[in-house]
Amino acid sequence: MKNILVTGSAGQIGSELTMELRRRYGNENVVAGINRTQPSEKLRDSGPCETVDCIDIEAVHKTVKKYNIDTVFHLAAILSAVAEAKPNLAWNVNINGLYNLLEVAREHECAVFVPSSIGAFGPTTPLDDTPQDTIQRPTSMYGVTKVAGELLCDYYFQRFGVDTRGVRYPGIISNETLPGGGTTDYAVEIYYEAIKKKKYTCNLGAGTFLDMMYMPDAIKAAIQIMEVDAGKLQHRNAFNVTAMSFDPEAVAAEIRKHIPEFTIDYAVDPVKQAIADSWPNNMDDSAARQEWGWAPEYTLPEMTKDMIKVLSKKLVVDDNTTTK
Repeated sequence: MKNILVTGSAGQIGSELTMELRRRYGNENVVAGINRTQPSEKLRDSGPCETVDCIDIEAVHKTVKKYNIDTVFHLAAILSAVAEAKPNLAWNVNINGLYNLLEVAREHECAVFVPSSIGAFGPTTPLDDTPQDTIQRPTSMYGVTKVAGELLCDYYFQRFGVDTRGVRYPGIISNETLPGGGTTDYAVEIYYEAIKKKKYTCNLGAGTFLDMMYMPDAIKAAIQIMEVDAGKLQHRNAFNVTAMSFDPEAVAAEIRKHIPEFTIDYAVDPVKQAIADSWPNNMDDSAARQEWGWAPEYTLPEMTKDMIKVLSKKLVVDDNTTTK
């Protein structure tokens, strides 16, 4: 990787991935592709930024050509809860946008990282130790686009030789960027509310187990799979990756080790609950471990300790800024 474009660079994963890529590969060698979400000052000022709407194939082509891009991290997407509210938009962005990106990559011989998700699975998929290769019949528009995206990436590799690679992310938890309309958003929100209010009302029910991952591990997975020798990859696209599996009660119990007075109650969102119930409790990521050495670094206790430490400082700073 010499010249890199990150689409969706102002999003939850993209904002942190872009900064880490700039740290590793040089600020001027990593282009932040932005569209509707405005980038942070840190992201905007640390390296080149370009407006890249993936629905506009000419805009993608222009940016790739201008910066002689050889690698694209394609993170522009509509997430699960928003996709259910706006299925037409989800299809347009998640599929038509991906098709445009792959066409440009084919022409310019770019390698492409495309994240899939646990949303690519459905209620008929084995819920426990979900295999790498298994039935995928999702019941959400988000899931449909993710399965179609996995197949599209496989097709472009097999038919045109485009170096496509990707992982199936679980829920991602960040101490930097707020979530943007995903089913697992509660797992970020709960930490903010624990610190600010000592209580949280969860929109997923107790006992709803889902795979999760702390952002540093999510960033590590994206970069690691793109850096590995392609000859080691048998699956190439849509590797299961995970770090931990928990339900709201488990994360609440872990938070109480640091904030003993914390309480949780429930107001279940039926749309989000239905989506969550169709997803795995935990995935088998042995293929990623065997083929490219995947190994997460954070467990639930380690992540909780770090989240509370970082957010406690961040929220104090934010409060001081607001009151001045």
